[in-house]
Amino acid sequence: MRVMSSAQRAPADKDSVAAPFVREALAALERRGHDPAPVLEAAGVPAEVLQTPGLRISAAAFGRLWLSVAERLDDEFFGMDSRRLKVGSFATLCHRCLHTRDLREALIRGARLLNLLLDDTRIELDFGGDPAVIRFVDVSGRTRVFAHETLFVMLHGLACWLVARRIVIRRAALAYTAPERAEEYRAIYSDHIVFNQPVTQFEFSAVDLAAPVVQSEASAREFLRGAPGNFIVKYKNPRGLAAQLRRRLRGTPETWPSFEALAREQRLSLSTLRRRLEQEGTSYRLLKSAARRDLAIAMLAQPQRPVAEVATALGFAEPSAFYRAFRQWTGLSPADYRAGLRNSESGPD
Repeated sequence: MRVMSSAQRAPADKDSVAAPFVREALAALERRGHDPAPVLEAAGVPAEVLQTPGLRISAAAFGRLWLSVAERLDDEFFGMDSRRLKVGSFATLCHRCLHTRDLREALIRGARLLNLLLDDTRIELDFGGDPAVIRFVDVSGRTRVFAHETLFVMLHGLACWLVARRIVIRRAALAYTAPERAEEYRAIYSDHIVFNQPVTQFEFSAVDLAAPVVQSEASAREFLRGAPGNFIVKYKNPRGLAAQLRRRLRGTPETWPSFEALAREQRLSLSTLRRRLEQEGTSYRLLKSAARRDLAIAMLAQPQRPVAEVATALGFAEPSAFYRAFRQWTGLSPADYRAGLRNSESGPD
């Protein structure tokens, strides 16, 4: 069986989810005595992703996995609360927030509903100053890391969709020790993350609270058809500037423009280009890093390509710099990553 998922073979504008999140999602099944193999097969996720830490799957595949687990357990929250978040709860949350004036009102409605549906985690909102704050309080006294991660993805993804733009998280304070997958948090949360805090909270600009809710019943139907795969990694406006630049970064780095040249292409000043990317929760540096990561994964799947050649093609001055970057991206060296691919490909179909 081929191990590479669609995200690992995809061009650089495709987002992906790391293997540890897949294992966390399946743990809910195993705790209840279910065999995860049929769920993996239904979602189109290779079983080898569970044994090879550096592998990634596409956001769409993880969305299918999420839905498959939810259907099996009748729980959209992976069994991480004393009470099931029954299938249909997220759709109800979406429609509950839809007919509101602005993000402030939508988040207040959403938090009220989730606090009725969940027993072990309480959502608290602090909108009295700047920054605005969303807190996750563990009522049970036990911090469930994956529960915090999942709840944020659900609530943040919904909020961004409601106002049709990325809500930038200024700072994420997390009530637990940094897990092995913490490097992924820059894509999920923010560049500014602290661990071992008294409570998990996310800070964003209070100005965003006045953003009008622009979605309708018709757009909600479309949104829910694609959920949760359409917002798992980061909310993206397919017509936004960041999406345009991801498409622009196809090909190898030698074809990529400098930031100054990019601004000229977009007919924007440097400061305006920088600000617009910040409003979408990214930067040119982060876009290029993600593009290099996906290209590296695709190139290393070609066994005839020497690692040094891959490093050069990706614009690294020395192979050692590529090794360090790849380990940051995946937790593995390029050689170990390739070894994992060879071992899985030699296994039974």
